[in-house]
Amino acid sequence: MNPRITMAGTASGVGKTTITIGILAALTDLGYQVQPFKVGPDYIDPGFHSLVTGRKSRNLDSYFMDSETLKEVFLNAAGRAELSVIEGVMGLYDGKKGLEMEGSTAGIARTLDSPVILVLDAGKMAQSAAALVAGYKNFDPELRLEGVILNNIGSSGHYAMIREIMEDRLEIRVLGYLPRNEKLVFPERHLGLVPVTESGELAEFVSHLKELVKDHIDLEGILSLARRTEPLSSTGRNIFNRVSQLQQEKKQQEGKQEWENQKENEASGKNIQVSLGVPYDEAFNFYYQDNLDILEGYGAQLEYFSPLQDERLPEVDGLYLGGGFPENFLAELAANRRLKEEILEKAREGLPIYAECGGLIYLAREVSNFKGENFPLVGLIPGRVVMGDSLQAMGYVRAEVWRDNLLSRAGDEIKGHEFHYFRLIDLPEGVEYCYKLYGGRNSEGRKGGIIVENTLASYLHLHFASNLNLAERLLQHCQDFKNYRK
Repeated sequence: MNPRITMAGTASGVGKTTITIGILAALTDLGYQVQPFKVGPDYIDPGFHSLVTGRKSRNLDSYFMDSETLKEVFLNAAGRAELSVIEGVMGLYDGKKGLEMEGSTAGIARTLDSPVILVLDAGKMAQSAAALVAGYKNFDPELRLEGVILNNIGSSGHYAMIREIMEDRLEIRVLGYLPRNEKLVFPERHLGLVPVTESGELAEFVSHLKELVKDHIDLEGILSLARRTEPLSSTGRNIFNRVSQLQQEKKQQEGKQEWENQKENEASGKNIQVSLGVPYDEAFNFYYQDNLDILEGYGAQLEYFSPLQDERLPEVDGLYLGGGFPENFLAELAANRRLKEEILEKAREGLPIYAECGGLIYLAREVSNFKGENFPLVGLIPGRVVMGDSLQAMGYVRAEVWRDNLLSRAGDEIKGHEFHYFRLIDLPEGVEYCYKLYGGRNSEGRKGGIIVENTLASYLHLHFASNLNLAERLLQHCQDFKNYRK
Protein backbone atom coordinates (compact mmCIF):
# COMPACT_ATOMS: atom_id res chain seq x y z
CA MET A 1 0.00 0.00 0.00
CA ASN A 2 2.99 2.37 0.59
CA PRO A 3 1.26 4.49 3.30
CA ARG A 4 2.66 8.00 3.03
CA ILE A 5 2.20 11.56 4.19
CA THR A 6 3.83 14.84 3.14
CA MET A 7 4.62 17.50 5.72
CA ALA A 8 4.50 20.96 4.13
CA GLY A 9 4.79 24.51 5.43
CA THR A 10 3.07 27.76 4.54
CA ALA A 11 6.60 29.21 4.34
CA SER A 12 10.12 28.59 5.57
CA GLY A 13 10.57 29.06 9.30
CA VAL A 14 7.07 28.02 10.43
CA GLY A 15 8.28 24.94 12.33
CA LYS A 16 7.89 22.32 9.60
CA THR A 17 11.23 20.64 10.30
CA THR A 18 10.75 20.69 14.08
CA ILE A 19 7.28 19.14 13.84
CA THR A 20 8.39 16.58 11.24
CA ILE A 21 11.30 15.44 13.39
CA GLY A 22 9.01 15.24 16.40
CA ILE A 23 6.50 13.09 14.51
CA LEU A 24 9.25 10.83 13.16
CA ALA A 25 10.69 10.39 16.66
CA ALA A 26 7.30 9.77 18.29
CA LEU A 27 6.14 7.22 15.72
CA THR A 28 9.49 5.40 15.87
CA ASP A 29 9.29 5.39 19.66
CA LEU A 30 5.85 3.78 19.39
CA GLY A 31 7.36 0.94 17.38
CA TYR A 32 6.55 1.94 13.79
CA GLN A 33 9.08 1.46 11.00
CA VAL A 34 9.12 4.94 9.48
CA GLN A 35 10.98 5.83 6.30
CA PRO A 36 11.85 9.55 6.08
CA PHE A 37 12.29 11.61 2.92
CA LYS A 38 13.21 15.22 2.24
CA VAL A 39 12.08 17.31 -0.72
CA GLY A 40 14.87 19.19 -2.47
CA PRO A 41 18.68 19.34 -2.36
CA ASP A 42 19.09 19.27 1.42
CA TYR A 43 21.65 17.31 3.46
CA ILE A 44 21.10 18.59 7.00
CA ASP A 45 17.42 17.77 7.60
CA PRO A 46 17.91 14.18 6.35
CA GLY A 47 20.61 13.77 8.99
CA PHE A 48 18.08 14.57 11.72
CA HIS A 49 15.55 12.24 10.09
CA SER A 50 18.04 9.39 10.09
CA LEU A 51 19.04 10.00 13.69
CA VAL A 52 15.51 9.74 15.11
CA THR A 53 14.29 6.88 12.90
CA GLY A 54 17.43 4.77 12.49
CA ARG A 55 16.77 4.71 8.72
CA LYS A 56 18.65 6.61 6.02
CA SER A 57 16.58 9.54 4.79
CA ARG A 58 16.29 10.01 1.02
CA ASN A 59 15.98 13.13 -1.12
CA LEU A 60 13.13 13.61 -3.59
CA ASP A 61 13.82 16.33 -6.14
CA SER A 62 11.76 16.91 -9.27
CA TYR A 63 14.49 19.09 -10.78
CA PHE A 64 16.85 16.14 -10.83
CA MET A 65 14.29 13.40 -11.46
CA ASP A 66 11.37 12.84 -13.77
CA SER A 67 8.16 11.43 -12.29
CA GLU A 68 9.00 7.77 -12.89
CA THR A 69 12.46 8.15 -11.37
CA LEU A 70 10.93 9.90 -8.36
CA LYS A 71 8.56 7.01 -7.84
CA GLU A 72 11.39 4.50 -8.14
CA VAL A 73 13.55 6.36 -5.60
CA PHE A 74 10.57 6.56 -3.26
CA LEU A 75 9.55 2.91 -3.63
CA ASN A 76 13.11 1.63 -3.22
CA ALA A 77 13.14 2.86 0.38
CA ALA A 78 9.42 2.98 1.23
CA GLY A 79 8.89 -0.68 0.43
CA ARG A 80 10.86 -1.68 3.51
CA ALA A 81 8.85 0.45 5.97
CA GLU A 82 5.34 0.64 7.41
CA LEU A 83 4.98 4.35 6.78
CA SER A 84 6.77 7.07 4.81
CA VAL A 85 6.97 10.68 6.00
CA ILE A 86 8.09 13.23 3.41
CA GLU A 87 9.29 16.60 4.70
CA GLY A 88 8.75 19.41 2.23
CA VAL A 89 10.90 22.42 1.40
CA MET A 90 10.17 26.16 1.74
CA GLY A 91 6.48 26.96 1.28
CA LEU A 92 4.13 24.33 -0.12
CA TYR A 93 4.08 25.72 -3.68
CA ASP A 94 7.60 27.20 -3.83
CA GLY A 95 9.83 25.59 -6.46
CA LYS A 96 12.62 26.36 -8.87
CA LYS A 97 12.92 30.15 -9.23
CA GLY A 98 9.75 30.43 -7.11
CA LEU A 99 7.62 30.42 -10.27
CA GLU A 100 7.36 26.75 -11.19
CA MET A 101 6.02 23.56 -9.65
CA GLU A 102 9.34 21.88 -10.51
CA GLY A 103 11.22 21.30 -7.28
CA SER A 104 8.23 22.16 -5.06
CA THR A 105 6.67 20.17 -2.24
CA ALA A 106 3.31 20.31 -4.01
CA GLY A 107 4.83 18.85 -7.16
CA ILE A 108 6.32 15.91 -5.25
CA ALA A 109 3.05 15.28 -3.36
CA ARG A 110 1.11 15.21 -6.61
CA THR A 111 3.57 12.85 -8.29
CA LEU A 112 3.40 10.44 -5.34
CA ASP A 113 -0.35 10.95 -4.78
CA SER A 114 0.44 11.76 -1.16
CA PRO A 115 -1.88 13.45 1.37
CA VAL A 116 -0.44 16.74 2.60
CA ILE A 117 -0.41 18.08 6.15
CA LEU A 118 0.18 21.83 6.24
CA VAL A 119 2.17 23.33 9.12
CA LEU A 120 1.13 26.87 10.03
CA ASP A 121 2.63 29.27 12.57
CA ALA A 122 -0.61 30.57 14.11
CA GLY A 123 0.97 32.25 17.12
CA LYS A 124 -0.49 35.66 16.26
CA MET A 125 -3.63 34.52 14.46
CA ALA A 126 -7.21 33.54 15.11
CA GLN A 127 -9.74 33.37 12.27
CA SER A 128 -7.08 34.60 9.84
CA ALA A 129 -5.41 31.19 10.17
CA ALA A 130 -8.44 29.61 8.51
CA ALA A 131 -8.37 32.19 5.71
CA LEU A 132 -4.71 31.45 5.08
CA VAL A 133 -5.25 27.69 4.94
CA ALA A 134 -8.26 28.21 2.63
CA GLY A 135 -5.95 29.95 0.17
CA TYR A 136 -3.48 27.08 0.20
CA LYS A 137 -6.26 24.52 -0.18
CA ASN A 138 -7.99 26.31 -3.06
CA PHE A 139 -4.84 27.28 -4.95
CA ASP A 140 -4.60 23.74 -6.35
CA PRO A 141 -7.84 21.80 -5.82
CA GLU A 142 -6.21 18.62 -7.19
CA LEU A 143 -3.63 18.59 -4.42
CA ARG A 144 -4.62 16.38 -1.49
CA LEU A 145 -4.27 18.97 1.29
CA GLU A 146 -6.07 17.00 4.00
CA GLY A 147 -4.66 18.10 7.34
CA VAL A 148 -3.25 21.00 9.33
CA ILE A 149 -0.92 21.21 12.33
CA LEU A 150 -0.62 24.52 14.15
CA ASN A 151 2.60 25.80 15.67
CA ASN A 152 3.40 28.38 18.33
CA ILE A 153 -0.02 28.16 20.00
CA GLY A 154 -0.50 30.17 23.18
CA SER A 155 -3.08 28.00 25.00
CA SER A 156 -5.52 25.13 24.58
CA GLY A 157 -8.27 27.73 24.18
CA HIS A 158 -6.37 29.42 21.37
CA TYR A 159 -6.03 26.06 19.63
CA ALA A 160 -9.70 25.11 20.12
CA MET A 161 -10.86 28.41 18.59
CA ILE A 162 -8.75 28.00 15.43
CA ARG A 163 -9.57 24.33 15.12
CA GLU A 164 -13.32 24.93 15.26
CA ILE A 165 -13.18 27.60 12.57
CA MET A 166 -11.03 25.48 10.24
CA GLU A 167 -13.00 22.29 10.58
CA ASP A 168 -16.38 24.04 10.25
CA ARG A 169 -15.51 26.37 7.39
CA LEU A 170 -12.92 24.36 5.45
CA GLU A 171 -13.81 20.77 6.25
CA ILE A 172 -10.14 20.04 6.82
CA ARG A 173 -8.77 17.93 9.62
CA VAL A 174 -6.78 19.77 12.30
CA LEU A 175 -4.34 17.25 13.74
CA GLY A 176 -2.98 19.11 16.73
CA TYR A 177 -0.45 21.73 17.63
CA LEU A 178 2.79 22.54 19.37
CA PRO A 179 2.59 25.05 22.22
CA ARG A 180 4.64 28.22 22.21
CA ASN A 181 8.03 27.17 23.58
CA GLU A 182 11.22 29.19 23.20
CA LYS A 183 13.31 26.07 23.81
CA LEU A 184 12.04 24.44 20.62
CA VAL A 185 14.60 26.11 18.37
CA PHE A 186 17.32 24.25 16.51
CA PRO A 187 20.76 25.87 16.53
CA GLU A 188 21.56 27.42 13.15
CA ARG A 189 24.57 28.69 11.22
CA HIS A 190 25.52 29.75 7.72
CA LEU A 191 24.19 26.70 5.82
CA GLY A 192 21.04 26.35 7.93
CA LEU A 193 20.58 24.01 10.87
CA VAL A 194 23.65 22.74 12.68
CA PRO A 195 24.20 19.16 11.43
CA VAL A 196 23.37 16.20 13.61
CA THR A 197 27.06 15.29 13.86
CA GLU A 198 27.79 18.55 15.69
CA SER A 199 24.69 19.06 17.82
CA GLY A 200 25.69 17.92 21.30
CA GLU A 201 22.40 18.84 22.97
CA LEU A 202 20.27 17.11 20.36
CA ALA A 203 19.29 14.02 22.39
CA GLU A 204 17.71 16.12 25.12
CA PHE A 205 15.98 18.33 22.56
CA VAL A 206 14.52 15.37 20.64
CA SER A 207 13.35 13.69 23.84
CA HIS A 208 11.47 16.83 24.91
CA LEU A 209 10.05 17.37 21.41
CA LYS A 210 8.90 13.76 21.14
CA GLU A 211 6.87 14.02 24.34
CA LEU A 212 5.28 17.29 23.24
CA VAL A 213 4.23 15.67 19.97
CA LYS A 214 2.72 12.70 21.78
CA ASP A 215 0.78 15.05 24.07
CA HIS A 216 -0.48 17.55 21.50
CA ILE A 217 -0.54 15.95 18.03
CA ASP A 218 -2.99 13.31 16.79
CA LEU A 219 -0.60 10.57 15.66
CA GLU A 220 -3.43 8.15 14.98
CA GLY A 221 -5.02 10.77 12.74
CA ILE A 222 -1.75 11.10 10.82
CA LEU A 223 -1.53 7.33 10.40
CA SER A 224 -5.14 7.25 9.21
CA LEU A 225 -4.44 9.86 6.51
CA ALA A 226 -1.26 8.08 5.43
CA ARG A 227 -3.11 4.79 5.01
CA ARG A 228 -5.76 6.36 2.78
CA THR A 229 -3.46 6.08 -0.23
CA GLU A 230 -3.51 3.91 -3.31
CA PRO A 231 -0.60 1.57 -4.04
CA LEU A 232 2.15 3.31 -5.99
CA SER A 233 4.02 1.67 -8.86
CA SER A 234 6.82 2.68 -11.17
CA THR A 235 8.00 1.76 -14.63
CA GLY A 236 11.39 3.29 -13.94
CA ARG A 237 14.92 2.46 -15.09
CA ASN A 238 15.88 -0.10 -12.43
CA ILE A 239 18.23 2.45 -10.90
CA PHE A 240 19.31 0.43 -7.88
CA ASN A 241 20.05 -2.93 -9.48
CA ARG A 242 22.44 -2.08 -12.25
CA VAL A 243 24.82 -4.98 -11.63
CA SER A 244 22.19 -7.50 -12.69
CA GLN A 245 21.56 -5.53 -15.87
CA LEU A 246 25.26 -5.40 -16.69
CA GLN A 247 25.54 -9.11 -16.00
CA GLN A 248 22.62 -9.82 -18.30
CA GLU A 249 24.36 -7.89 -21.07
CA LYS A 250 27.53 -9.84 -20.37
CA LYS A 251 25.58 -13.08 -20.66
CA GLN A 252 24.33 -12.10 -24.09
CA GLN A 253 27.75 -11.00 -25.29
CA GLU A 254 30.04 -13.67 -23.86
CA GLY A 255 27.91 -16.81 -23.81
CA LYS A 256 26.53 -19.22 -21.30
CA GLN A 257 29.78 -20.44 -19.72
CA GLU A 258 30.91 -16.94 -18.86
CA TRP A 259 27.47 -16.29 -17.41
CA GLU A 260 27.72 -19.37 -15.20
CA ASN A 261 31.09 -18.15 -13.92
CA GLN A 262 29.58 -14.74 -13.29
CA LYS A 263 26.73 -16.27 -11.27
CA GLU A 264 29.23 -18.22 -9.18
CA ASN A 265 31.18 -15.05 -8.48
CA GLU A 266 28.01 -13.24 -7.51
CA ALA A 267 26.98 -16.02 -5.13
CA SER A 268 30.38 -15.90 -3.43
CA GLY A 269 30.30 -12.11 -3.09
CA LYS A 270 32.96 -11.50 -5.77
CA ASN A 271 30.93 -9.30 -8.07
CA ILE A 272 32.49 -6.11 -6.68
CA GLN A 273 34.43 -4.44 -9.46
CA VAL A 274 36.19 -1.54 -7.70
CA SER A 275 36.63 -0.06 -4.26
CA LEU A 276 35.74 3.61 -3.80
CA GLY A 277 36.94 5.66 -0.83
CA VAL A 278 34.31 7.91 0.74
CA PRO A 279 35.20 10.32 3.58
CA TYR A 280 32.45 10.35 6.18
CA ASP A 281 32.81 12.17 9.49
CA GLU A 282 31.92 15.50 11.12
CA ALA A 283 33.63 17.41 8.29
CA PHE A 284 32.33 15.38 5.32
CA ASN A 285 28.80 14.01 5.43
CA PHE A 286 26.86 15.66 2.61
CA TYR A 287 25.95 12.75 0.35
CA TYR A 288 22.69 11.78 -1.26
CA GLN A 289 22.13 8.29 0.11
CA ASP A 290 20.76 7.22 -3.25
CA ASN A 291 24.08 8.22 -4.89
CA LEU A 292 25.88 5.77 -2.61
CA ASP A 293 23.30 3.07 -3.31
CA ILE A 294 23.58 3.63 -7.07
CA LEU A 295 27.37 3.30 -6.89
CA GLU A 296 27.02 0.05 -4.95
CA GLY A 297 24.45 -1.13 -7.48
CA TYR A 298 27.03 -0.69 -10.22
CA GLY A 299 29.46 -2.86 -8.27
CA ALA A 300 31.46 -0.42 -6.14
CA GLN A 301 32.58 -1.42 -2.69
CA LEU A 302 32.45 1.75 -0.59
CA GLU A 303 35.30 2.19 1.87
CA TYR A 304 34.53 4.87 4.44
CA PHE A 305 37.28 6.80 6.20
CA SER A 306 37.75 9.97 8.24
CA PRO A 307 40.08 12.79 7.14
CA LEU A 308 39.86 14.00 10.74
CA GLN A 309 40.96 10.74 12.36
CA ASP A 310 42.60 8.43 9.82
CA GLU A 311 46.22 8.93 8.82
CA ARG A 312 46.06 6.52 5.90
CA LEU A 313 43.66 5.91 3.04
CA PRO A 314 41.99 2.53 2.75
CA GLU A 315 43.10 0.50 -0.26
CA VAL A 316 40.92 2.03 -2.99
CA ASP A 317 40.67 2.47 -6.74
CA GLY A 318 39.17 5.96 -6.53
CA LEU A 319 37.82 8.64 -4.19
CA TYR A 320 34.43 10.36 -3.94
CA LEU A 321 34.92 13.44 -1.75
CA GLY A 322 31.47 14.79 -0.89
CA GLY A 323 30.45 18.01 0.77
CA GLY A 324 29.99 19.00 4.38
CA PHE A 325 31.59 21.54 6.69
CA PRO A 326 35.37 21.18 6.30
CA GLU A 327 35.62 24.92 6.96
CA ASN A 328 34.72 24.24 10.60
CA PHE A 329 37.53 21.71 11.06
CA LEU A 330 40.38 23.35 9.18
CA ALA A 331 42.93 23.08 11.98
CA GLU A 332 42.28 19.35 12.40
CA LEU A 333 42.30 18.68 8.67
CA ALA A 334 45.49 20.68 8.20
CA ALA A 335 47.19 18.84 11.06
CA ASN A 336 46.62 15.43 9.44
CA ARG A 337 49.64 15.83 7.19
CA ARG A 338 50.16 12.15 6.47
CA LEU A 339 46.72 11.68 4.90
CA LYS A 340 47.01 14.91 2.90
CA GLU A 341 50.36 13.84 1.50
CA GLU A 342 49.05 10.38 0.59
CA ILE A 343 46.03 11.81 -1.25
CA LEU A 344 48.28 14.19 -3.19
CA GLU A 345 50.70 11.39 -4.03
CA LYS A 346 47.90 9.05 -5.16
CA ALA A 347 46.31 11.82 -7.24
CA ARG A 348 49.60 12.38 -9.07
CA GLU A 349 49.75 8.63 -9.75
CA GLY A 350 46.39 8.93 -11.52
CA LEU A 351 43.95 7.86 -8.81
CA PRO A 352 40.47 9.00 -9.98
CA ILE A 353 39.08 11.60 -7.55
CA TYR A 354 35.67 13.21 -7.79
CA ALA A 355 35.22 16.12 -5.34
CA GLU A 356 32.13 18.27 -4.93
CA CYS A 357 31.90 21.49 -2.90
CA GLY A 358 33.42 20.62 0.50
CA GLY A 359 35.66 18.12 -1.24
CA LEU A 360 36.93 20.92 -3.47
CA ILE A 361 37.83 22.93 -0.37
CA TYR A 362 39.82 20.02 1.02
CA LEU A 363 41.85 19.61 -2.17
CA ALA A 364 42.87 23.29 -2.34
CA ARG A 365 46.34 24.55 -1.57
CA GLU A 366 45.18 26.76 1.31
CA VAL A 367 41.94 27.82 2.98
CA SER A 368 41.20 31.06 4.83
CA ASN A 369 38.44 30.71 7.41
CA PHE A 370 35.84 33.28 8.46
CA LYS A 371 38.40 34.90 10.79
CA GLY A 372 41.01 35.22 8.05
CA GLU A 373 43.24 32.45 9.47
CA ASN A 374 45.05 30.36 6.84
CA PHE A 375 45.37 26.56 6.78
CA PRO A 376 47.32 24.42 4.28
CA LEU A 377 45.30 21.49 2.92
CA VAL A 378 45.95 18.83 0.25
CA GLY A 379 47.35 21.19 -2.41
CA LEU A 380 46.12 19.31 -5.47
CA ILE A 381 44.10 22.31 -6.67
CA PRO A 382 46.61 25.14 -7.05
CA GLY A 383 44.40 27.85 -5.59
CA ARG A 384 43.28 29.37 -2.31
CA VAL A 385 39.79 29.13 -0.82
CA VAL A 386 38.43 32.19 0.98
CA MET A 387 35.35 31.81 3.16
CA GLY A 388 32.87 34.71 3.03
CA ASP A 389 30.06 36.00 5.22
CA SER A 390 27.49 35.88 2.43
CA LEU A 391 26.32 33.27 -0.04
CA GLN A 392 28.50 33.06 -3.12
CA ALA A 393 26.21 30.67 -4.98
CA MET A 394 22.78 29.16 -4.45
CA GLY A 395 20.30 27.37 -6.64
CA TYR A 396 19.79 24.82 -9.37
CA VAL A 397 22.37 24.88 -12.13
CA ARG A 398 22.61 23.47 -15.63
CA ALA A 399 26.10 22.54 -16.79
CA GLU A 400 27.11 22.25 -20.43
CA VAL A 401 30.09 19.91 -20.65
CA TRP A 402 32.74 21.05 -23.10
CA ARG A 403 35.64 18.82 -22.02
CA ASP A 404 35.74 15.09 -21.24
CA ASN A 405 36.11 14.39 -17.51
CA LEU A 406 35.62 11.68 -14.88
CA LEU A 407 31.83 11.89 -14.99
CA SER A 408 30.78 13.08 -18.42
CA ARG A 409 31.80 13.70 -22.00
CA ALA A 410 32.03 16.85 -24.07
CA GLY A 411 28.59 17.70 -25.40
CA ASP A 412 26.70 16.28 -22.41
CA GLU A 413 24.39 18.40 -20.27
CA ILE A 414 24.00 17.72 -16.57
CA LYS A 415 21.99 19.12 -13.68
CA GLY A 416 23.38 20.25 -10.33
CA HIS A 417 22.82 22.40 -7.29
CA GLU A 418 25.09 25.00 -5.70
CA PHE A 419 25.07 26.31 -2.14
CA HIS A 420 28.29 27.65 -0.67
CA TYR A 421 29.98 30.61 1.00
CA PHE A 422 33.48 30.23 -0.40
CA ARG A 423 35.49 31.57 -3.35
CA LEU A 424 38.39 29.83 -5.06
CA ILE A 425 41.02 32.44 -5.95
CA ASP A 426 44.67 32.79 -7.01
CA LEU A 427 44.42 30.03 -9.61
CA PRO A 428 47.32 30.08 -12.09
CA GLU A 429 46.87 30.60 -15.80
CA GLY A 430 46.03 27.49 -17.76
CA VAL A 431 43.78 25.77 -15.23
CA GLU A 432 41.49 23.40 -17.10
CA TYR A 433 37.71 23.73 -16.75
CA CYS A 434 35.12 21.36 -18.18
CA TYR A 435 31.76 23.07 -17.52
CA LYS A 436 29.88 26.15 -18.61
CA LEU A 437 27.30 26.86 -15.91
CA TYR A 438 23.86 28.43 -16.24
CA GLY A 439 21.44 29.31 -13.46
CA GLY A 440 21.93 29.95 -9.77
CA ARG A 441 23.07 33.36 -8.59
CA ASN A 442 26.10 33.96 -10.75
CA SER A 443 26.80 34.98 -14.34
CA GLU A 444 25.50 32.84 -17.16
CA GLY A 445 28.06 30.75 -19.00
CA ARG A 446 30.62 30.96 -16.20
CA LYS A 447 33.40 28.38 -15.98
CA GLY A 448 33.18 25.45 -13.60
CA GLY A 449 34.49 21.96 -12.98
CA ILE A 450 38.27 22.02 -12.48
CA ILE A 451 40.36 19.18 -13.94
CA VAL A 452 43.71 18.46 -12.30
CA GLU A 453 45.50 15.14 -12.95
CA ASN A 454 42.71 12.50 -12.95
CA THR A 455 40.56 14.65 -10.64
CA LEU A 456 37.33 16.54 -11.19
CA ALA A 457 36.50 19.14 -8.53
CA SER A 458 33.35 21.23 -8.73
CA TYR A 459 31.03 23.43 -6.71
CA LEU A 460 28.12 21.34 -7.98
CA HIS A 461 26.25 18.74 -5.98
CA LEU A 462 24.98 16.08 -8.38
CA HIS A 463 22.28 13.44 -8.00
CA PHE A 464 23.24 10.35 -9.98
CA ALA A 465 19.58 9.38 -10.50
CA SER A 466 19.37 12.35 -12.85
CA ASN A 467 21.92 10.72 -15.14
CA LEU A 468 23.15 7.20 -14.40
CA ASN A 469 26.03 7.67 -16.83
CA LEU A 470 27.70 9.89 -14.21
CA ALA A 471 28.10 6.99 -11.77
CA GLU A 472 28.96 4.46 -14.46
CA ARG A 473 31.65 6.66 -16.00
CA LEU A 474 33.21 7.41 -12.58
CA LEU A 475 33.47 3.72 -11.76
CA GLN A 476 34.78 2.87 -15.21
CA HIS A 477 37.66 5.29 -14.60
CA CYS A 478 38.27 3.54 -11.27
CA GLN A 479 38.25 0.17 -13.07
CA ASP A 480 40.75 1.46 -15.63
CA PHE A 481 43.04 2.68 -12.86
CA LYS A 482 42.74 -0.66 -11.08
CA ASN A 483 43.64 -2.53 -14.27
CA TYR A 484 46.55 -0.17 -14.95
CA ARG A 485 48.06 -0.86 -11.53
CA LYS A 486 47.98 -4.57 -12.20
